[in-house]
Amino acid sequence: MTTFTFDAQVTAALFDATGGIFALGDGAVVFESGERAEAHDGAVLCACVHPSGDGVVTGGDDGRLVWSKRGESAVLATTKGQWIDAVDAAPETGLIAFSAGRTLTVLDSADPTFRREFQHERTVANLAFDPKGRRIATATYNGAALWFARIAQQKPTLLKWAGSHTSVAWSPDGAFLITAMQDNQLHGWRLKDQKDLRMGGYPSKVKSIGFLSKGQLMATSGAQGAVLWPFIGSNGPMGREATEIGFDDNSLVTRIASVTGQGRLAAGLNDGRVWVADPAGQGLDFIKAERGAEITALALSPTADRVAWADEDGNAGVATVGG
Repeated sequence: MTTFTFDAQVTAALFDATGGIFALGDGAVVFESGERAEAHDGAVLCACVHPSGDGVVTGGDDGRLVWSKRGESAVLATTKGQWIDAVDAAPETGLIAFSAGRTLTVLDSADPTFRREFQHERTVANLAFDPKGRRIATATYNGAALWFARIAQQKPTLLKWAGSHTSVAWSPDGAFLITAMQDNQLHGWRLKDQKDLRMGGYPSKVKSIGFLSKGQLMATSGAQGAVLWPFIGSNGPMGREATEIGFDDNSLVTRIASVTGQGRLAAGLNDGRVWVADPAGQGLDFIKAERGAEITALALSPTADRVAWADEDGNAGVATVGG
């Protein structure tokens, strides 16, 4: 394992095509190789891998959207006095989307002149591209909104459910949209008929959602183990119970990480430990067995054979699964 100790809190851990990357609360982006880019004047608030697979796109409280690669950084967009709260990218179409306040903005990595802006009634908390990279879902107060990424003048499809929705994820087949809510539960919609899915019973707030096993399972944090929901057939998890792996009465899973096409799941705990497991197999492989500060950032590599983690004290590491 390669370990790091940062003077600032790690706000995101990611893997691009070549290795692990950490985004920091002091505005820096640090690569596993040790290279460092001073991307923002202030904290990095959100990050995603660039559509090209090379480097990361970060949003900061300085109102800048920055693409950082090894050895260089470039400003992609700026906002007027607003923080950039969320960002996502679509390798399939080369699009990048970010939110600042109530505005969703879409850029095209292949066309510097392309820019679309979509307004919401309330602040956008999170956003995600659909699997084809053509539509964007935003999580906001009292539900979610669906936008076509390239169409300038449009009215969104509104998916309504009372409460504050804090994050959003599409199922890999594009059939379901899932949001995490402020009050320790998930909500979802089957998009073909907007039928609601209520997914509750969590003892704490769900901070991360991911799909694995070719989209047949959805994993979340927020409980004493990693929670797994089945997504098989046209009904997805409707009428089905969730299961848990890695259950431990004395800890909570605060972060999970997964890769849609792989069967492996990583989990970070509030006691500082990190494990990986295959839900179809037996047992947990502890990448980090010693206890410490809460895990606040976690990522799996595209081939699910490496894990990047960070805790709230600025400690971080990149490890090979099983090594």
